[in-house]
Amino acid sequence: MFTLKIHSVNFPQPLHTAVTSAAAANRKNDLKPVELMGVAHLFRQLPSAAVIIANITARTTLLFVVAVPNYMSSDDFLLFCENHLPHFEEIMFLRNDGMEDRYSVLIRFEDQMAADGFYCSYNGKRFKPSEVEVCHIYFSQTVEYTNSAEIANIPPSDYTELPSCPVCLERLDPDTSGIQSTLCDHSFQCSCVSKWTYLSCPVCRLCQQQDETPPCSICGSFKNLWICLICGSVGCGRYEKGHASGHWCDTQHHFSLGLEKQQIWDYVGNKFVHRLNQSKVDGKSIPVNSRCNSTLAGPQGTSIASEMYQNMLLPRDKAILIEQSYDAVERMEASHLLKVLLVLRFKLIFN
Repeated sequence: MFTLKIHSVNFPQPLHTAVTSAAAANRKNDLKPVELMGVAHLFRQLPSAAVIIANITARTTLLFVVAVPNYMSSDDFLLFCENHLPHFEEIMFLRNDGMEDRYSVLIRFEDQMAADGFYCSYNGKRFKPSEVEVCHIYFSQTVEYTNSAEIANIPPSDYTELPSCPVCLERLDPDTSGIQSTLCDHSFQCSCVSKWTYLSCPVCRLCQQQDETPPCSICGSFKNLWICLICGSVGCGRYEKGHASGHWCDTQHHFSLGLEKQQIWDYVGNKFVHRLNQSKVDGKSIPVNSRCNSTLAGPQGTSIASEMYQNMLLPRDKAILIEQSYDAVERMEASHLLKVLLVLRFKLIFN
């Protein structure tokens, strides 16, 4: 399950858009979009205390679209989801001065069926067919507003903060991020990262600048460096002076990316939680797709992630098959090709 904290010192302001004005003129609805300047913090319930991501109890009528690229204006976004506008009760565009390349959207729907329909239609769908960015959506249990940055950074009990950058979210494994399928894990100078607009993210910037690796922010070491996936703090690993793990103790930022192998460590789970891209035989990186497909796109822009969501209510025996398949991937440290084969297997199961 997921929850939101929004740090802002302002109040939501009315946002006048051509799309909603036209809808009101046609008496389709009286939706009044608003805009808020602030910083969103997305928290996920820890596995030890959580219901699994796909559990129907995690669904709500409040949906959070993590990162919309700035080439999409507010009107463009409303046109993107125009067919569902009559079911919107509220919509807020959340903008952050420190991240001019993207914004987030918080939408409240009139009922659960409308929220489910929006999720299945748009989660994993490209914002534009010619671009690489895709729509990542989360069901939010609650949203808390605060004017204190310190309070906003404190995770609720049994929750951990996720990165706000969509590239970094896709680096995480499905159980951690809730993003079930991608064809690219954005590792090892993957060419698609440079095509994304999300270079306000310090992790993405650093992964693209191999010749400008910064030292540990505490001791200045250039060995065994890790970068916090939440705030971008760089620290040395436990085999040096352990300043990366010290940052976790101070901030409760659970996820850190190793700059050498670009694997992600979860300090709470005490395990790696990156999407698999390493060969177990020789330890070398398995080549990944140079194009950022981001989701396994199905007919008419739908996604396998959406198909999997639609299968949440399947009989237990089929749900177990899904869990066993993902467990097999983790045990075998499979390549992306194996993941594609597993998706085909899912389709055979459910046809």
